Amino acid sequence: MTTDYTALDRPEISMNSFYPRCNWTPTPAGAQDFAISVADDISLSCRFFPVAQGQPTILFFYGNGETAADYDNIAPIYNQVGVNFFVADYRGYGNSGGLPYFSLMLSDAHQVRDEVARILEAGGFTGSLYVMGRSMGRHAAFELAANSPEGALQGVIIESGRPILGNFCHGLEPSVAEQLETGYRAKVASITMPALVIHGEMDTLAPVEQAREMHESFASQQKRILTIPGAGHNDLLYRGINEYFMAIREFVGA
Repeated sequence: MTTDYTALDRPEISMNSFYPRCNWTPTPAGAQDFAISVADDISLSCRFFPVAQGQPTILFFYGNGETAADYDNIAPIYNQVGVNFFVADYRGYGNSGGLPYFSLMLSDAHQVRDEVARILEAGGFTGSLYVMGRSMGRHAAFELAANSPEGALQGVIIESGRPILGNFCHGLEPSVAEQLETGYRAKVASITMPALVIHGEMDTLAPVEQAREMHESFASQQKRILTIPGAGHNDLLYRGINEYFMAIREFVGA
């Protein structure tokens, strides 16, 4: 059963949940920029950091307030561990058109995945494709992990995430919020593909207990959780960069 999330698209709900920021930078050396069309006259800005055609690729959805260009300095670390890194902006973020809405973030994710698959095929990339969501990006990652065609993705990585809608339900009638949360948790629990969870033990925005609950709820037969001591919501790379990228490298088989 598919949950209808359009209640979250009401302006008074949506505009209190998204923090879009316009931001774009010159294309870094070795990177490629794409504009993926998701609607008439609306494209999403995306940046691809390839390392090798035979290596795995991570399709990355970032946290609220971030943009694809913010990853110009982080993407090379993914390359260093043998991962092609493709990061997509949401509507209204980066250099993308339109305004962000929850239901559109989910439907856009499917179009992005399909286009990324075409880009990879056209470029001769033969490695497996994985999806990764950080914080708010978990919503797009969960959507793809739960509802992609068989074989389209080989696994999902969730960083600083939790198995609830959280802030997106603020302002909703309690009965509506409860119904949406129930459907959302069911979607998360339905995920069967291999899963990796990375979380800070001192995260106050998404408590680590929720990450553990999320990890346990996955129907996946192959799943792992890495908790980084002393790390909060936004400093996992600072606190545990080696553990962070070693776990990712092992998970995708780079």
